[in-house]
Amino acid sequence: MTTFDDREKAYEAKFALDQEQEFKAMARRNKLLGLWAAEKMGLNAESAEQYASAVVRADFEQPGDEDVFRKVAGDFEGSGLEIRESEIRRKMDEFGSIARDQVRAGE
Repeated sequence: MTTFDDREKAYEAKFALDQEQEFKAMARRNKLLGLWAAEKMGLNAESAEQYASAVVRADFEQPGDEDVFRKVAGDFEGSGLEIRESEIRRKMDEFGSIARDQVRAGE
């Protein structure tokens, strides 16, 4: 095997690891977002965990973040809460950063 082949395999392995970590971070972000939303909606601890799991599952509907945003925004609206779009998106960004840090730290 040549140095080029070794380097190529190393890049492929790093890419795969980066993709896996990003997937885990987004799932964690969605759970954190769900727990935050559940608190805003006044759900008890058990219901909050179930809701957070539903938010994580919502991310599998379409590529990107819009499915998660629509789920949370729609649930806020359905529960009579007026939470601005900008606040939800800010929380998504905030929890995304926290989740990435946690995944990189091995938490």
